[in-house]
Amino acid sequence: MAATARNSGSADGERKKQDLKDVPPPPPAPLTVPVADSHTHLDMQGTSVEEALAAAAAVGVTTVIQVGCDLAGSRWAAETAAAHENVWAAVALHPNEAPRIVLGDPGGRSRQGAREPGGMAALDEALAEIDALAALDAVRGVGETGLDFFRTGPEGVAAQEYSFRRHVEIAKRHGKALVIHDRDAHDDVLRVLAEEGAPGTVVFHCFSGDAEMAKVCAEAGYYLSFAGNVTFKNAQPLRDALAVAPLDRILVETDAPFLTPAPYRGRPNAPYLIPVTLRAMAAVKGVDEDALATAVAANTARAFRY
Repeated sequence: MAATARNSGSADGERKKQDLKDVPPPPPAPLTVPVADSHTHLDMQGTSVEEALAAAAAVGVTTVIQVGCDLAGSRWAAETAAAHENVWAAVALHPNEAPRIVLGDPGGRSRQGAREPGGMAALDEALAEIDALAALDAVRGVGETGLDFFRTGPEGVAAQEYSFRRHVEIAKRHGKALVIHDRDAHDDVLRVLAEEGAPGTVVFHCFSGDAEMAKVCAEAGYYLSFAGNVTFKNAQPLRDALAVAPLDRILVETDAPFLTPAPYRGRPNAPYLIPVTLRAMAAVKGVDEDALATAVAANTARAFRY
Protein backbone atom coordinates (compact mmCIF):
# COMPACT_ATOMS: atom_id res chain seq x y z
CA MET A 1 0.00 0.00 0.00
CA ALA A 2 2.75 2.47 0.93
CA ALA A 3 4.66 1.76 -2.27
CA THR A 4 1.50 2.21 -4.29
CA ALA A 5 0.78 5.51 -2.60
CA ARG A 6 4.29 6.80 -3.31
CA ASN A 7 4.08 5.74 -6.94
CA SER A 8 0.69 7.39 -7.29
CA GLY A 9 2.05 10.59 -5.79
CA SER A 10 5.00 10.55 -8.14
CA ALA A 11 2.74 10.05 -11.14
CA ASP A 12 0.47 12.87 -9.98
CA GLY A 13 3.50 15.11 -9.64
CA GLU A 14 4.66 14.31 -13.17
CA ARG A 15 1.19 14.98 -14.54
CA LYS A 16 1.10 18.32 -12.73
CA LYS A 17 4.47 19.27 -14.23
CA GLN A 18 3.20 18.38 -17.69
CA ASP A 19 0.02 20.37 -17.14
CA LEU A 20 2.08 23.45 -16.19
CA LYS A 21 4.87 23.20 -18.75
CA ASP A 22 3.23 25.69 -21.13
CA VAL A 23 1.80 27.94 -18.40
CA PRO A 24 3.78 31.14 -17.70
CA PRO A 25 4.85 31.47 -14.05
CA PRO A 26 3.17 34.17 -11.96
CA PRO A 27 4.88 37.57 -11.81
CA PRO A 28 7.26 37.99 -8.87
CA ALA A 29 7.19 40.91 -6.47
CA PRO A 30 8.61 44.00 -8.19
CA LEU A 31 12.18 45.09 -7.65
CA THR A 32 12.69 48.40 -5.89
CA VAL A 33 15.73 49.22 -8.02
CA PRO A 34 15.12 48.78 -11.78
CA VAL A 35 17.47 46.45 -13.67
CA ALA A 36 18.07 45.16 -17.20
CA ASP A 37 17.74 41.72 -18.70
CA SER A 38 21.17 41.52 -20.34
CA HIS A 39 20.29 38.66 -22.71
CA THR A 40 16.90 37.60 -24.02
CA HIS A 41 15.26 36.28 -27.19
CA LEU A 42 11.92 38.04 -27.53
CA ASP A 43 11.47 36.55 -30.99
CA MET A 44 11.28 33.05 -29.47
CA GLN A 45 8.73 33.90 -26.79
CA GLY A 46 4.99 33.40 -26.97
CA THR A 47 3.93 37.03 -26.51
CA SER A 48 4.26 40.25 -28.45
CA VAL A 49 7.24 42.52 -27.81
CA GLU A 50 4.92 45.09 -26.26
CA GLU A 51 3.38 42.53 -23.89
CA ALA A 52 6.80 41.21 -22.86
CA LEU A 53 8.16 44.69 -22.19
CA ALA A 54 5.09 45.75 -20.21
CA ALA A 55 5.21 42.63 -18.03
CA ALA A 56 8.92 43.19 -17.41
CA ALA A 57 8.53 46.89 -16.58
CA ALA A 58 5.77 46.06 -14.09
CA VAL A 59 8.29 44.17 -11.94
CA GLY A 60 11.21 46.58 -12.36
CA VAL A 61 12.93 45.16 -15.45
CA THR A 62 13.03 48.30 -17.55
CA THR A 63 15.64 47.50 -20.21
CA VAL A 64 16.32 44.40 -22.30
CA ILE A 65 19.12 43.35 -24.62
CA GLN A 66 17.59 41.45 -27.55
CA VAL A 67 20.09 38.97 -28.95
CA GLY A 68 20.29 37.58 -32.47
CA CYS A 69 21.53 34.07 -33.28
CA ASP A 70 21.44 34.08 -37.09
CA LEU A 71 20.92 36.60 -39.90
CA ALA A 72 17.13 36.68 -39.64
CA GLY A 73 17.22 36.97 -35.86
CA SER A 74 19.91 39.64 -35.95
CA ARG A 75 17.98 41.74 -38.45
CA TRP A 76 14.89 41.39 -36.24
CA ALA A 77 16.87 42.34 -33.14
CA ALA A 78 18.19 45.51 -34.77
CA GLU A 79 14.75 46.49 -36.07
CA THR A 80 13.08 45.81 -32.72
CA ALA A 81 15.68 47.79 -30.81
CA ALA A 82 15.30 50.72 -33.18
CA ALA A 83 11.54 50.67 -32.63
CA HIS A 84 11.54 50.47 -28.81
CA GLU A 85 13.22 52.95 -26.48
CA ASN A 86 14.26 50.45 -23.82
CA VAL A 87 15.43 47.66 -26.11
CA TRP A 88 19.00 47.35 -27.36
CA ALA A 89 20.29 44.73 -29.77
CA ALA A 90 23.18 42.33 -30.10
CA VAL A 91 23.78 40.72 -33.49
CA ALA A 92 25.78 37.66 -34.50
CA LEU A 93 25.88 34.18 -35.89
CA HIS A 94 25.54 31.72 -33.01
CA PRO A 95 28.53 29.33 -32.75
CA ASN A 96 26.34 26.50 -34.03
CA GLU A 97 25.11 28.60 -36.93
CA ALA A 98 28.54 28.93 -38.60
CA PRO A 99 28.95 25.17 -39.24
CA ARG A 100 25.36 25.01 -40.50
CA ILE A 101 26.14 27.66 -43.09
CA VAL A 102 29.42 26.07 -44.16
CA LEU A 103 28.50 22.39 -43.95
CA GLY A 104 24.73 22.36 -44.23
CA ASP A 105 23.02 20.58 -41.35
CA PRO A 106 25.14 17.51 -40.58
CA GLY A 107 24.03 17.33 -36.98
CA GLY A 108 20.60 18.90 -36.89
CA ARG A 109 18.35 21.61 -38.25
CA SER A 110 18.79 25.35 -38.13
CA ARG A 111 15.96 27.72 -37.22
CA GLN A 112 15.30 28.16 -40.96
CA GLY A 113 15.22 24.40 -41.61
CA ALA A 114 17.62 22.09 -43.39
CA ARG A 115 20.33 23.71 -45.50
CA GLU A 116 22.57 22.77 -48.34
CA PRO A 117 26.28 23.34 -47.64
CA GLY A 118 27.27 26.90 -48.50
CA GLY A 119 30.99 26.80 -47.83
CA MET A 120 33.22 29.53 -46.44
CA ALA A 121 32.08 32.04 -49.06
CA ALA A 122 28.55 31.82 -47.67
CA LEU A 123 29.87 32.29 -44.14
CA ASP A 124 31.85 35.36 -45.20
CA GLU A 125 28.75 36.79 -46.85
CA ALA A 126 26.72 36.27 -43.67
CA LEU A 127 29.47 37.82 -41.54
CA ALA A 128 29.54 40.86 -43.82
CA GLU A 129 25.87 41.46 -43.03
CA ILE A 130 26.53 41.06 -39.30
CA ASP A 131 29.30 43.64 -39.70
CA ALA A 132 26.86 46.07 -41.33
CA LEU A 133 24.25 45.53 -38.61
CA ALA A 134 26.86 46.05 -35.88
CA ALA A 135 27.41 49.59 -37.14
CA LEU A 136 23.83 50.61 -36.26
CA ASP A 137 23.26 52.78 -33.19
CA ALA A 138 20.52 50.53 -31.78
CA VAL A 139 23.00 47.62 -31.82
CA ARG A 140 25.17 47.69 -28.72
CA GLY A 141 26.62 44.16 -28.79
CA VAL A 142 28.15 41.62 -31.15
CA GLY A 143 26.88 38.24 -30.04
CA GLU A 144 26.05 35.73 -29.16
CA THR A 145 29.25 34.36 -30.62
CA GLY A 146 31.93 32.04 -29.28
CA LEU A 147 32.39 28.29 -29.24
CA ASP A 148 30.03 25.40 -28.51
CA PHE A 149 31.53 21.92 -28.46
CA PHE A 150 28.37 20.39 -26.99
CA ARG A 151 26.16 20.54 -30.09
CA THR A 152 28.78 20.85 -32.83
CA GLY A 153 31.16 17.96 -33.47
CA PRO A 154 34.79 18.06 -34.62
CA GLU A 155 33.78 18.62 -38.24
CA GLY A 156 32.37 22.03 -37.32
CA VAL A 157 35.12 23.36 -35.06
CA ALA A 158 37.09 25.16 -37.78
CA ALA A 159 34.04 27.07 -38.98
CA GLN A 160 33.10 27.98 -35.41
CA GLU A 161 36.53 29.31 -34.57
CA TYR A 162 36.82 31.25 -37.83
CA SER A 163 33.41 32.84 -37.17
CA PHE A 164 34.32 33.64 -33.57
CA ARG A 165 37.53 35.37 -34.61
CA ARG A 166 35.66 37.44 -37.19
CA HIS A 167 33.10 38.48 -34.57
CA VAL A 168 35.90 39.59 -32.25
CA GLU A 169 37.25 41.78 -35.02
CA ILE A 170 33.78 43.21 -35.77
CA ALA A 171 33.19 44.06 -32.11
CA LYS A 172 36.54 45.82 -31.85
CA ARG A 173 36.09 47.80 -35.05
CA HIS A 174 32.65 49.10 -34.03
CA GLY A 175 33.41 49.53 -30.34
CA LYS A 176 30.60 47.20 -29.29
CA ALA A 177 30.43 44.66 -26.45
CA LEU A 178 31.37 41.11 -27.42
CA VAL A 179 28.71 38.72 -26.08
CA ILE A 180 30.10 35.22 -25.71
CA HIS A 181 28.36 31.86 -25.83
CA ASP A 182 30.73 29.33 -24.24
CA ARG A 183 29.60 25.73 -23.90
CA ASP A 184 32.12 23.01 -23.09
CA ALA A 185 34.83 25.24 -24.58
CA HIS A 186 36.24 27.37 -21.75
CA ASP A 187 39.94 26.98 -22.53
CA ASP A 188 39.50 27.52 -26.26
CA VAL A 189 37.32 30.60 -25.81
CA LEU A 190 39.92 32.17 -23.53
CA ARG A 191 42.68 31.16 -25.97
CA VAL A 192 40.99 32.84 -28.94
CA LEU A 193 40.37 36.01 -26.92
CA ALA A 194 44.04 36.10 -25.95
CA GLU A 195 45.24 35.43 -29.49
CA GLU A 196 42.94 37.97 -31.14
CA GLY A 197 43.10 40.58 -28.40
CA ALA A 198 39.78 41.00 -26.62
CA PRO A 199 37.54 44.01 -27.29
CA GLY A 200 37.21 46.63 -24.58
CA THR A 201 34.02 44.99 -23.32
CA VAL A 202 33.47 41.24 -23.11
CA VAL A 203 30.32 39.65 -21.64
CA PHE A 204 30.22 35.93 -20.89
CA HIS A 205 26.52 35.25 -21.46
CA CYS A 206 25.01 32.54 -19.25
CA PHE A 207 28.33 32.11 -17.49
CA SER A 208 29.04 28.39 -17.21
CA GLY A 209 32.50 28.21 -15.70
CA ASP A 210 33.61 27.42 -12.18
CA ALA A 211 35.05 29.69 -9.49
CA GLU A 212 38.56 29.53 -10.94
CA MET A 213 37.36 30.59 -14.38
CA ALA A 214 35.31 33.37 -12.80
CA LYS A 215 38.50 34.71 -11.22
CA VAL A 216 40.34 34.53 -14.55
CA CYS A 217 37.56 36.38 -16.34
CA ALA A 218 37.24 39.01 -13.64
CA GLU A 219 40.98 39.66 -13.67
CA ALA A 220 40.75 40.20 -17.43
CA GLY A 221 37.95 42.73 -16.89
CA TYR A 222 35.23 40.58 -18.45
CA TYR A 223 31.60 40.69 -17.34
CA LEU A 224 29.91 37.52 -16.07
CA SER A 225 26.19 37.29 -16.81
CA PHE A 226 24.23 34.78 -14.73
CA ALA A 227 20.95 33.20 -15.84
CA GLY A 228 18.21 31.16 -14.18
CA ASN A 229 20.32 28.01 -14.11
CA VAL A 230 22.23 29.51 -11.17
CA THR A 231 19.14 28.51 -9.14
CA PHE A 232 19.16 24.85 -10.20
CA LYS A 233 19.91 22.25 -7.52
CA ASN A 234 22.84 20.79 -9.46
CA ALA A 235 24.43 24.18 -10.15
CA GLN A 236 26.67 24.59 -7.10
CA PRO A 237 29.75 25.29 -9.29
CA LEU A 238 27.86 28.25 -10.79
CA ARG A 239 26.98 29.55 -7.35
CA ASP A 240 30.61 29.17 -6.33
CA ALA A 241 31.59 31.22 -9.39
CA LEU A 242 29.02 33.89 -8.54
CA ALA A 243 30.27 34.00 -4.95
CA VAL A 244 33.79 35.01 -6.05
CA ALA A 245 32.78 37.32 -8.92
CA PRO A 246 33.35 41.01 -8.13
CA LEU A 247 30.17 43.02 -7.72
CA ASP A 248 31.18 45.38 -10.53
CA ARG A 249 31.50 42.50 -13.05
CA ILE A 250 28.08 40.83 -12.58
CA LEU A 251 25.09 40.96 -14.92
CA VAL A 252 21.76 39.11 -14.79
CA GLU A 253 19.84 37.63 -17.72
CA THR A 254 17.00 35.31 -18.60
CA ASP A 255 18.18 33.81 -21.91
CA ALA A 256 14.41 33.49 -22.30
CA PRO A 257 12.56 31.43 -23.26
CA PHE A 258 15.25 29.09 -21.91
CA LEU A 259 16.65 28.48 -18.40
CA THR A 260 13.60 29.41 -16.36
CA PRO A 261 14.70 29.79 -12.72
CA ALA A 262 13.57 27.49 -9.92
CA PRO A 263 10.91 26.87 -8.74
CA TYR A 264 9.52 27.30 -12.27
CA ARG A 265 12.09 25.25 -14.18
CA GLY A 266 10.53 23.69 -17.28
CA ARG A 267 7.96 26.46 -17.74
CA PRO A 268 8.26 29.41 -20.18
CA ASN A 269 10.84 32.03 -19.30
CA ALA A 270 10.55 35.76 -20.01
CA PRO A 271 12.21 39.01 -18.85
CA TYR A 272 9.62 39.55 -16.10
CA LEU A 273 11.19 36.64 -14.19
CA ILE A 274 14.52 38.44 -13.71
CA PRO A 275 13.63 39.30 -10.07
CA VAL A 276 13.51 35.58 -9.19
CA THR A 277 17.07 35.05 -10.41
CA LEU A 278 18.38 38.32 -9.01
CA ARG A 279 17.06 37.53 -5.52
CA ALA A 280 18.69 34.10 -5.62
CA MET A 281 21.94 35.75 -6.71
CA ALA A 282 21.75 38.25 -3.85
CA ALA A 283 21.42 35.37 -1.39
CA VAL A 284 24.52 33.70 -2.85
CA LYS A 285 26.49 36.95 -2.68
CA GLY A 286 25.24 37.72 0.82
CA VAL A 287 24.15 41.22 -0.19
CA ASP A 288 20.92 43.14 -0.06
CA GLU A 289 18.82 42.75 -3.22
CA ASP A 290 18.77 46.53 -3.75
CA ALA A 291 22.55 46.65 -3.54
CA LEU A 292 22.89 43.89 -6.12
CA ALA A 293 20.26 45.47 -8.37
CA THR A 294 22.06 48.82 -8.20
CA ALA A 295 25.34 47.20 -9.19
CA VAL A 296 23.78 45.09 -11.95
CA ALA A 297 21.96 48.08 -13.42
CA ALA A 298 25.15 50.14 -13.53
CA ASN A 299 27.19 47.25 -14.92
CA THR A 300 24.73 46.54 -17.74
CA ALA A 301 24.50 50.19 -18.75
CA ARG A 302 28.29 50.43 -18.75
CA ALA A 303 28.77 47.22 -20.73
CA PHE A 304 26.25 48.11 -23.44
CA ARG A 305 26.81 51.88 -23.34
CA TYR A 306 23.23 53.09 -23.04
